[in-house]
Amino acid sequence: MSKPKSERRQADNEALAVGTLMRVSPRKLGLVADMISGMEAGKAVTALQFSRKRISQDVKKVLESAIANAENNHNLDVDRLVVVEASVGKQVLMRRFHARARGRSGTIEKFFSRLRIVVRERDEREAA
Repeated sequence: MSKPKSERRQADNEALAVGTLMRVSPRKLGLVADMISGMEAGKAVTALQFSRKRISQDVKKVLESAIANAENNHNLDVDRLVVVEASVGKQVLMRRFHARARGRSGTIEKFFSRLRIVVRERDEREAA
Protein backbone atom coordinates (compact mmCIF):
# COMPACT_ATOMS: atom_id res chain seq x y z
CA MET A 1 0.00 0.00 0.00
CA SER A 2 1.26 3.42 -0.86
CA LYS A 3 0.54 6.60 0.99
CA PRO A 4 -2.31 8.77 -0.27
CA LYS A 5 -1.61 11.43 -2.84
CA SER A 6 -0.91 14.79 -1.26
CA GLU A 7 -2.87 17.89 -2.15
CA ARG A 8 -1.39 20.36 -4.61
CA ARG A 9 0.16 23.31 -2.79
CA GLN A 10 -0.11 25.79 -5.66
CA ALA A 11 -3.26 27.36 -6.98
CA ASP A 12 -4.85 26.08 -10.18
CA ASN A 13 -3.36 28.92 -12.23
CA GLU A 14 0.22 28.41 -10.96
CA ALA A 15 3.13 26.20 -11.95
CA LEU A 16 6.39 25.49 -10.16
CA ALA A 17 9.95 24.50 -10.98
CA VAL A 18 12.84 23.92 -8.57
CA GLY A 19 16.55 23.96 -9.32
CA THR A 20 18.70 22.20 -6.74
CA LEU A 21 22.45 22.03 -6.22
CA MET A 22 23.19 25.20 -8.17
CA ARG A 23 26.90 25.91 -7.73
CA VAL A 24 26.69 29.53 -6.62
CA SER A 25 26.25 31.24 -3.27
CA PRO A 26 22.67 32.12 -2.28
CA ARG A 27 23.64 35.78 -2.09
CA LYS A 28 24.74 35.91 -5.73
CA LEU A 29 21.79 33.84 -6.91
CA GLY A 30 19.44 36.16 -5.03
CA LEU A 31 20.55 39.09 -7.20
CA VAL A 32 19.47 37.30 -10.36
CA ALA A 33 16.26 35.97 -8.77
CA ASP A 34 15.24 39.46 -7.64
CA MET A 35 15.84 40.74 -11.16
CA ILE A 36 13.18 38.46 -12.69
CA SER A 37 10.67 38.43 -9.85
CA GLY A 38 7.46 40.17 -10.91
CA MET A 39 8.33 40.21 -14.63
CA GLU A 40 6.36 38.63 -17.44
CA ALA A 41 7.79 35.21 -18.27
CA GLY A 42 8.85 36.08 -21.84
CA LYS A 43 10.60 39.26 -20.76
CA ALA A 44 12.30 37.42 -17.90
CA VAL A 45 13.72 34.80 -20.31
CA THR A 46 15.07 37.58 -22.52
CA ALA A 47 16.57 39.43 -19.54
CA LEU A 48 18.31 36.26 -18.36
CA GLN A 49 19.61 35.48 -21.84
CA PHE A 50 21.43 38.82 -22.04
CA SER A 51 22.50 39.03 -18.40
CA ARG A 52 26.23 39.06 -17.73
CA LYS A 53 25.97 36.95 -14.56
CA ARG A 54 27.35 33.43 -14.89
CA ILE A 55 24.44 31.75 -13.10
CA SER A 56 21.79 33.45 -15.26
CA GLN A 57 21.86 30.61 -17.81
CA ASP A 58 21.00 28.07 -15.10
CA VAL A 59 18.22 30.33 -13.80
CA LYS A 60 16.93 30.58 -17.37
CA LYS A 61 16.73 26.77 -17.56
CA VAL A 62 14.68 26.61 -14.36
CA LEU A 63 12.37 29.38 -15.61
CA GLU A 64 11.87 27.61 -18.93
CA SER A 65 11.08 24.44 -16.99
CA ALA A 66 8.42 26.30 -15.00
CA ILE A 67 6.94 27.66 -18.23
CA ALA A 68 6.91 24.16 -19.76
CA ASN A 69 5.25 22.77 -16.62
CA ALA A 70 2.57 25.44 -16.87
CA GLU A 71 1.91 24.66 -20.51
CA ASN A 72 2.10 20.87 -20.52
CA ASN A 73 0.96 19.84 -17.04
CA HIS A 74 -1.54 22.56 -16.13
CA ASN A 75 -2.80 23.79 -19.53
CA LEU A 76 -1.98 27.45 -18.86
CA ASP A 77 -1.51 30.11 -21.55
CA VAL A 78 2.21 30.79 -21.97
CA ASP A 79 1.69 34.36 -23.19
CA ARG A 80 -0.04 35.39 -19.96
CA LEU A 81 2.46 33.94 -17.47
CA VAL A 82 4.09 36.13 -14.82
CA VAL A 83 6.92 35.19 -12.44
CA VAL A 84 5.30 35.68 -9.04
CA GLU A 85 8.00 34.09 -6.91
CA ALA A 86 11.71 33.45 -7.34
CA SER A 87 13.03 32.38 -3.96
CA VAL A 88 16.53 31.24 -3.08
CA GLY A 89 17.66 28.96 -0.28
CA LYS A 90 20.80 27.30 1.00
CA GLN A 91 21.54 23.77 -0.11
CA VAL A 92 24.81 22.11 0.96
CA LEU A 93 28.20 23.47 1.86
CA MET A 94 31.39 21.84 0.59
CA ARG A 95 34.33 22.44 2.86
CA ARG A 96 37.81 22.36 1.40
CA PHE A 97 41.09 23.29 2.96
CA HIS A 98 43.90 25.44 1.73
CA ALA A 99 47.43 24.99 3.04
CA ARG A 100 48.70 28.05 4.88
CA ALA A 101 51.97 29.03 6.44
CA ARG A 102 53.63 27.22 9.36
CA GLY A 103 51.70 23.98 8.87
CA ARG A 104 48.28 25.50 9.33
CA SER A 105 45.24 25.30 7.09
CA GLY A 106 42.45 27.63 6.13
CA THR A 107 38.98 26.48 5.20
CA ILE A 108 37.38 27.28 1.88
CA GLU A 109 33.59 27.07 1.79
CA LYS A 110 31.94 26.31 -1.54
CA PHE A 111 28.24 27.13 -1.43
CA PHE A 112 25.38 25.46 -3.24
CA SER A 113 21.93 26.98 -3.60
CA ARG A 114 18.42 25.99 -4.54
CA LEU A 115 16.03 28.07 -6.61
CA ARG A 116 12.23 27.90 -6.60
CA ILE A 117 10.34 29.67 -9.38
CA VAL A 118 6.54 29.97 -9.42
CA VAL A 119 4.75 31.33 -12.48
CA ARG A 120 1.10 32.35 -12.50
CA GLU A 121 -1.34 32.95 -15.33
CA ARG A 122 -2.80 36.46 -15.29
CA ASP A 123 -6.53 36.96 -15.50
CA GLU A 124 -8.02 39.25 -18.12
CA ARG A 125 -8.81 41.68 -15.31
CA GLU A 126 -5.14 41.84 -14.25
CA ALA A 127 -3.91 42.31 -17.82
CA ALA A 128 -5.82 45.56 -18.27
